[in-house]
Amino acid sequence: MRVVFKTGYMQDIRPWKDGYQLSLYLVLLVAVCAAPWWMDDFYLGELTNVLIWAMAGMGLMLLTGHTGQVSLGHAAFLAFGCYTNAVLIEAGAPFAIAFPAAGILTGIAGVSVAIPALRLHGVYLAIFTLALSVLMDDIIVLAEPLTGGVGGKYLGDVSIFGLTVGRWTTPDRFFWLVLGATVMVTLGYINLLRAPLGRSFIAVRDSEVSAQAMGVDVSRAKTVSFALSCTVAGWAGALMGMYSGAFNNETFNVLISIQLLLMIVIGGLGSIHGAFLGAIVVGFLPQFLSIMKEYVAVMFKGGAVAIPGLETGVFGMILIGFILFEPMGMYGRWLKIRTWLELRPFCRKDMFKRRKSYLKTERLR
Repeated sequence: MRVVFKTGYMQDIRPWKDGYQLSLYLVLLVAVCAAPWWMDDFYLGELTNVLIWAMAGMGLMLLTGHTGQVSLGHAAFLAFGCYTNAVLIEAGAPFAIAFPAAGILTGIAGVSVAIPALRLHGVYLAIFTLALSVLMDDIIVLAEPLTGGVGGKYLGDVSIFGLTVGRWTTPDRFFWLVLGATVMVTLGYINLLRAPLGRSFIAVRDSEVSAQAMGVDVSRAKTVSFALSCTVAGWAGALMGMYSGAFNNETFNVLISIQLLLMIVIGGLGSIHGAFLGAIVVGFLPQFLSIMKEYVAVMFKGGAVAIPGLETGVFGMILIGFILFEPMGMYGRWLKIRTWLELRPFCRKDMFKRRKSYLKTERLR
């Protein structure tokens, strides 16, 4: 049994619980930074894809997991950031300016969406954002002079302070670019949750009536949350465009929005860890299914059979399993296992039994 004794107020607001937890994060960061030396280019590319999905997941997690605003339209903001980054680079802007501007402009677009959506809750907000995701497909086609329409765009290597960075030509440099952006977004996210603004997001998520009674400006909190969420989504979309190289109106379809929401639910709503765990499932699930199909084909001495919709079906079954048996997601399950191990031998059988709970103030909505 391991107990942390608090000796100062700083221990309550710092990002890590103690030095041991900080050392674990540092070891993990060093291992990931050294990935180009112990991974081949294929798996390095898959790890890069996971980091990009994790960044997109953190953008949606801020809005849905910590503010309680369900969005099914984040694919539209991914597309906005991707095309904005590509258009600025084609116009001659250096990547060091185009990439931050893509996120900022996407955040401004998010504010314009948040203002008419302030009075919407629950399923109505989800339908509103879903309509945006569907509409973005038509907007990309109609804005052909900027977006390339159905033909799409191709984004090759970029120059960053004199260094050529590309998905295929220099996969190690591109990996470090994505890793640096992901680490910066993660650190900013952690510090935001420690700030009054981040705490107001959580208060709005738990109960808008109670938050308003405590002096929280609910409309402002929702608008800022939308802006920050879309900013991060814009950066993730820009990196997705660089990762895929070529993209068009079908790249960021409505299924991406749904997959992104399911990803953070499986990972664990309301936790930054959940965005990374869900991204691991989304990133490595196709490769795992491909390996398993080859393994089954070898076992039964037959050829590998292509099964349409297999990945979507398996992903859906995983989601149903978590909703039925672990609504808190992968990170919630890990917290229970860790607590069980830390409390031994004082743990008991029903300590994690699910109980019905609700806020009485929510009856007023």
